Amino acid sequence: MAAKKDDGRKTVAENRRARFEYEIVETYEAGIELRGTEVKSLRKGEANIAESYASPEGGGIMLVNAYIGEYQKAGKFFQHEPRRPRRLLMHAAEIKKLAQAVQREGMTMVPLELYFNDKGRAKLRLALAKGKKLHDKRETAAKRDWQRDKARLLRDKG
Repeated sequence: MAAKKDDGRKTVAENRRARFEYEIVETYEAGIELRGTEVKSLRKGEANIAESYASPEGGGIMLVNAYIGEYQKAGKFFQHEPRRPRRLLMHAAEIKKLAQAVQREGMTMVPLELYFNDKGRAKLRLALAKGKKLHDKRETAAKRDWQRDKARLLRDKG
């Protein structure tokens, strides 16, 4: 089952690699258009957004390549396709702003977290991001290692 956070959110899937691969500029919260069996699979924690991305298509934003497993208790007729594109529900101004940033500035939209909010609705935390260069990734890894070593030294010295 998915872990519960203190702010009422229940995280289903997280894209931990995104913060290493990309420099996060802004984050947004979006609803997702889901089918019934997809919601039940999410409640069981069967989702993966690590290889997914969002793209502006047809006046909206679509979540592409996100995996939501089939719900085993449903019949064959009611099943959904696990990697189908899913429409993200956002305000028109936000959609326009994201589409312009992707087209003009060469940014990308990366999903960070898929969760249920305190009202029980499935939400996606979406980030507008720039790709990091190799030297930036090395710098991030070096900072993370130094923080870990510093915490270890302080803990050992008392």
